[in-house]
This record gives sequence, structure tokens and C-alpha cells, in this order.
Amino acid sequence: MTKIQIVKTTKNQLFKRQITLPEIGEVGQEKLQKSSVLVVGCGGLGSPIAVYLAASGIGQLHLIDFDTVDVTNLHRQVFYSLEDVGKPKAAVLSEFIKKRAPFTEVSFTNKPITKENVFSLIENVDIVVDGTDSLPTKYLLNDACVIKNKPLVYGSLYKFDGYVATFNVLQKDGNYSSNLRDAFPEMATDIPNCEEAGTLNAIVGMIATQQVNEVLKIITKVGKPLTNELLIYNSLQNTQLKMKLKPTFLKEKIAKIFKAQTYFDLACSTQNKDWQISPKELKERLGDNTLEIIAVLENLKLPFEVDQTIHINKFDASKIEVDFDKTYVMVCQRGFNSYRATERMKKKYPNLKVLNLTGGISNYE
Repeated sequence: MTKIQIVKTTKNQLFKRQITLPEIGEVGQEKLQKSSVLVVGCGGLGSPIAVYLAASGIGQLHLIDFDTVDVTNLHRQVFYSLEDVGKPKAAVLSEFIKKRAPFTEVSFTNKPITKENVFSLIENVDIVVDGTDSLPTKYLLNDACVIKNKPLVYGSLYKFDGYVATFNVLQKDGNYSSNLRDAFPEMATDIPNCEEAGTLNAIVGMIATQQVNEVLKIITKVGKPLTNELLIYNSLQNTQLKMKLKPTFLKEKIAKIFKAQTYFDLACSTQNKDWQISPKELKERLGDNTLEIIAVLENLKLPFEVDQTIHINKFDASKIEVDFDKTYVMVCQRGFNSYRATERMKKKYPNLKVLNLTGGISNYE
């Protein structure tokens, strides 16, 4: 079937198997067509979420991601290819969706979601889906959705475990269901993302489709969404449990938190240009005895030798014996965690020469 033929295909033909379900039918399909969903993050969770939502017939889809495709993404972010490496994720994913979902209007924002722009980005959508691996961003989305009365479909990963919930849904009694802070009141500072802890691609896909399932249930009003509970799934044992939640963090309380919080995420921030060393500059200086290279992630495939490996979760600048005649270079996969280490070193030793490998090993050729 040619592209022109696909465009001419009626919605009933394209979504025939879904419409055949009596619980969905043409009425449910039309609800999907009239709905709008914001997907934040176009990585392991966000990319399959966006594709499956579009394939289900969501009428309007907006994607947000500031990052580019990296070769280390491809084992779990299966809608990208080797030819996409280095390209903006949101743009690539948007083009993919346009080719296979003619009845979905897809747009994208190729920049981070922040405290300054979050309200404008969520304002005109029906549902927000969290496909990020950033704790500050997850709390930002949660708090903004509570303040603006938007349902938030939450997903998170840790190694072989996955977490899913639907937060802030209007209930029959006029109140809203629980939110992220009812499950985890305080933002943890020591939880590694998938770059640091690793993840198996199967669990990523399973949690993503669970989130899609939540969106479809909310829109079509079929089944029971995961409200006032958090689903925790372990892929190694095929076990799951549901943690019951009570709505205690109400809008007024979260509005006060929102005013005080910065929701600062280093991965989305602008890095200090004076603290950078480019891959080209590092290559030219390799072998220099005044250079001390420290890897801040373990098991990196390094094209050069490092002097030390200290995982970012154990990186304590005060415990590092420094030589002020040397230049210290921090390295990781993409340059985010190494920049965190650079900041810690500069805070402890302001006059020490400390540099971050720009873009990390992924940018080193």
C-alpha cells in the first residue's frame, strides 16, 4: 500500500481491530481522535509511548526532548536507527510517527521542560505522560500537573524494576487522586539513572506499554486506571505488587513547594564553558604527565587509559588526594555525570584545574 493510499484509508479501516472491541467501538475511537497528549522524554520510555499512542489513534501528540540520539540508546530505544545517531530525538521520532499515523497531528519541542515553560507546555493538552529518567523533571511535571489539574501518567525504571501510576485524576467525589509526592514525598538525591545503573531493554518496553494502556483507559473510560496506587513490577521474577496511596499532598501544599523548588537538572543545564575540554584537545594532550584522567562511571569502553575510576555515586572530592600542578579531566559516557564530578571538585578546590570531557566518550572519535 502506497503512502497516498494509506492517507486515503478511512479511520475505521486503519483502527478496525481496535474498533472491533465492543468496549471501544467507534465512540471510543472518536474519543481518542479528539484527545491531545504531551509526551515528555523521547528515550526508552517516551519513544515507544509516543509511537503506540499515535498508532492507537490519538489526535494530537506533542513530544518534548532536548537530547540527541546516541549509539548507547539503540538497544532499548528501538524506533531509532544507526543513521539517526547525533540527530535530535524529538525531531526524528516526530518524522517516524508522521509516516505511519496519518490521523495523528504530531509536533515537538527540542528543548528541556523547565519551571519557566512547563505551564505553557501542559496547558492545552488532556494528559501528560512522563517518559523521562530525570527525578527533578518528574517532580516538576507532577507538581505542575497538580497545580493545573492535569492527569499525569508516570513511569520509572531501576535496573530490572519498573514503576507505573496514574496521578492527579478527577474522582467522582470532585477530589483528585494521589500524586507522586504521596508515594515519594521528598526527591531522592542518590538514585542513579539508567546511564549509571544500567537497564534491560525488555523492562523498558513493558513499562512504556503499561503507560500507554493507562492513557487509553483514561480517554476511553474503559477499565480501571492505576489511581491511588503505584504498580511495581520486577522483570526477573515476573512479580508485581501495588502500593496503595492516599492523597495527602494537596494542591495548596504543592503550590508552595513549586514556588520554592528550582527543579534543577544538570543534564538539562548549560555547562560552564571554562570547565570543558574537547575530545580533540584531550587527544592532543594524552600522554601528558600533568594530566590526571578520572572516569566517573564503571565499565566504560574507553579509547584511552584513565588514572582512576570513581563512580559518581561515590564521588567525594574531599577524599581525593589532589596535586595542584596537575589538570584533572572527568569523563563519563555523555558528559553529564562527569560535569557533576567537575562541579564537586571545583567547589572543594576552586583553584584546581578541573575539566569535563565535552559530550563524554560518546563524542570521542
